[in-house]
Amino acid sequence: MPSDITLTDRAAERINEILAGEPDKTALRLAVNGGGCSGFQYEFELESQRGDDDIAIEKNGATMLIDQVSLVYVLGSEIDFVDELIGAQFAVKNPNATASCGCGTSFTI
Repeated sequence: MPSDITLTDRAAERINEILAGEPDKTALRLAVNGGGCSGFQYEFELESQRGDDDIAIEKNGATMLIDQVSLVYVLGSEIDFVDELIGAQFAVKNPNATASCGCGTSFTI
């Protein structure tokens, strides 16, 4: 199932850069929570350990953790890191989302 979610090279590189400055952290967590202007929102947080129900997505030495509840909402997604005029951020290209907000952090299924 983890192969249904991919990290781009840019996302893996950025995760590694962030974690290099946080010696007590080992991974970046992607969680889906209720809220945001479209119903659900993505949240990213640094983690120091993996939970019992976490799925680990690994690429180029970088690890992203996703809990089982959030996993359902992001299956088939690609996680990228984009640096645009409006700012730099992790972006989730989610094929399950039927709509999303302008900032890209919330979505509807």
